[in-house]
Amino acid sequence: MGFLELDRRIRVVVTANFVAVAARMSLVTFLGIYFVRVAGISLATVGAAFLLESLLRGAAAPMFGALSDRVGRRPLLLAAALITAAVLPCFLLVSGPASLLAWSTAMGIAGAANMPVATALLLDLAPPERRQAVLAVNYTGMSVAYTLGVMPAGYVAEQGYGLLAAISCIGYLLVAILYTVALRGPLPLQRAESRLMTEVLSVARDRVFLGFAALAFIFPFAMGQVVTASPLFAADEGLAEGYIGLVLGGNSIIVALLAVPVAARIEPMGPFRMLGAAAALVAAAFVCYALFPGAAAAYMAGTVVFSFAELVFSSAVPAAVARLAPPGRRGAYQGGWTLVQSLSMGSALFLSGLLRDATGWRGAWLLYAGLTLAVAAVLFATRERFQRAQNG
Repeated sequence: MGFLELDRRIRVVVTANFVAVAARMSLVTFLGIYFVRVAGISLATVGAAFLLESLLRGAAAPMFGALSDRVGRRPLLLAAALITAAVLPCFLLVSGPASLLAWSTAMGIAGAANMPVATALLLDLAPPERRQAVLAVNYTGMSVAYTLGVMPAGYVAEQGYGLLAAISCIGYLLVAILYTVALRGPLPLQRAESRLMTEVLSVARDRVFLGFAALAFIFPFAMGQVVTASPLFAADEGLAEGYIGLVLGGNSIIVALLAVPVAARIEPMGPFRMLGAAAALVAAAFVCYALFPGAAAAYMAGTVVFSFAELVFSSAVPAAVARLAPPGRRGAYQGGWTLVQSLSMGSALFLSGLLRDATGWRGAWLLYAGLTLAVAAVLFATRERFQRAQNG
């Protein structure tokens, strides 16, 4: 499925996500380094601030997702873009722990709606039999955006962070323009009939969804390690921001080239089939970080191996959540998954900061590898059970 073959409205949403990811990740990837080395804030405090942002973003996501099941997706996406455009560059005002926590609080609330609502909108627009392929196209676009944003951003960061702040602001303003100008007209929406809080709480009471989320958390957790913790690991090993940006950009190139063909191949199997194998690859990536000889080679090898796991879980996990969601609750379930995703990604840097001080980076990576291997075994053993329990 090519980009030009998609419904025009899907192309608009994919493009908006492309711009948003480029604007956000070109800056966020290097914020850990900025806060620690420029602002002089301890790594533990920075990790706590990232965790706070993720907690707030995740806690509000189910509410925004459920709200979008009632009022529509577009108003919430537009508001989120405008608020983020104003808040994101304010990291330049951070001078200590208090201002960092204030900024993280604002960022968490500003970013709560985008992920669950944009994913729900793509699922609204995509034919049921092509959902995973559409999600793969969207993820491919985001991977290309990450590459185009992160690779030059490392070199820009070496010159100063003010320009990165301006670029991020402009990017989110462009997202708002796309949703205002290019996404006109009625959008499909299967509205929920229950009360808002009933819909939100129904996600928390769904044992099948909770069981799946308790296992699939390993994927956003691993993504958080690669995006937020691994740059600090690489910097501690003496690697420069420019090289770090090139390696992370290379990850995105692999995903961009292969995500759609891989999704097309595995989609007939169902979204649950290959998740165990993906988790095993994540574990192998952590082992590379810990044991591969040479800092530059270890960082490159681990990130490349992780890329092949990402090819699978990037589209399979949200498609699996969509399969588990009852009719009329797609936004609420994507919001529930965003909560899990935010907690997992947000805890990555915080936990790595603690483990780095206690056991060193090698011990941390090996511990993560063992945990991920255990989850891989359970995902493999339960894949048929989840496949039988699907709703959509």
